[in-house]
Amino acid sequence: MRRRALLLAVFALCASTVAACGGRGGGVAAKTETTPVVGASGNQSEAAGNLGFPAFATKNTTRVGGADPVANAAGVARAVYPGPSVKTRPGAVALVDARDWRIGVAAAVLAGNQVRAPILFSNGPDLPTASKDALLALAPTGSKAVGNAQVIRVGDVARPDGLRSTGIRGANPFALAGAIDAFSATAQGKESGTVVIASADDPGYAMPAAAWAAKSGDPVLFVRRNAIPAETRAALALHRKPKIYVLGPPETISDAVVAALGKLGTATRVGSGDPVRSSIDFARFIDGSFGWGVVDPGHGIVFARADHPLDAAAAASLSASGTYGPLIVVSNADRLDPPVDAYLLDIQPGYRRDPVRGVYNHGWIVGDDKAISVGVQSRIDLLLEIRQVTRQQKGSQS
Repeated sequence: MRRRALLLAVFALCASTVAACGGRGGGVAAKTETTPVVGASGNQSEAAGNLGFPAFATKNTTRVGGADPVANAAGVARAVYPGPSVKTRPGAVALVDARDWRIGVAAAVLAGNQVRAPILFSNGPDLPTASKDALLALAPTGSKAVGNAQVIRVGDVARPDGLRSTGIRGANPFALAGAIDAFSATAQGKESGTVVIASADDPGYAMPAAAWAAKSGDPVLFVRRNAIPAETRAALALHRKPKIYVLGPPETISDAVVAALGKLGTATRVGSGDPVRSSIDFARFIDGSFGWGVVDPGHGIVFARADHPLDAAAAASLSASGTYGPLIVVSNADRLDPPVDAYLLDIQPGYRRDPVRGVYNHGWIVGDDKAISVGVQSRIDLLLEIRQVTRQQKGSQS
């Protein structure tokens, strides 16, 4: 029933919002396309496609099929907070400047824990139609954690009429990430003992930080490959020697920077190889209470393109609700990366006697079929499916 409700929420959004299913770029789509609808009849041609199958959903996947991050964020927000009751509406919404992906990744921390604010995007001071419509439908009730504000304005963004708002500003992305960190700490009533450090220059390596920030409430701060910006140093100092986890290999954040971070806390590197492998490393990683530790079946997983960094922020609420789970990035639309294929095989659910007693994986696909094709979605669906195993085979047995 929960999955059906989520599907209906996504379909309803796509049927009512042109931007959710068409167009390219950072703003609002200008064209219309056939969109999934609820209520297609058996007398209609292409009834299954009109209902959204298989592109928008398969038995183990659900797609948020926006052509751009603005639409994807609107779709995710409506799927996670479908309304109309007060209990299914958010307290606040984070309205984030879409002109810099780093702002989005850092702002993902607002989607979890005390604030639980889904992210919508504003193109600077211009509010796209998809965001405007989603904000109206979400009807945030006001969050006590942020002074009863209904909108958290992150960066130089629009100021929606008729809603109580509070703002987070910074002179540059490093300063703004620090300001988001401080804002989140105030909302939670304490500074986090853990900080995630991501590359300011290689977005594919930084994207998985958004999902973890939303789930955990741990802030994301940024460094250059060979330097720690003064704003990041200042933000780390407020955490008083935190545990610091650095995402990505030395090619994106140098060993010298990790060593320097170690003087500000306890620094641990997570990630190797390209962004795809690094995201899998992070999904597997666990250190005490930090990390997903997804090395077995029974989890949600979010999939997005490594070259669409704002989609990580758009999808953040999916990792902080529902089936919870890490973000895995893929490198292209038409072929599932072999490391992702191998990882999903490794955590594929299995059963010996009765699949009803098994555990299940579920995947969220973020982006339209130009970002991740239906063929790749189908392969992911197959690898998420629970399968029967023998005594000699590995897997979850029930």
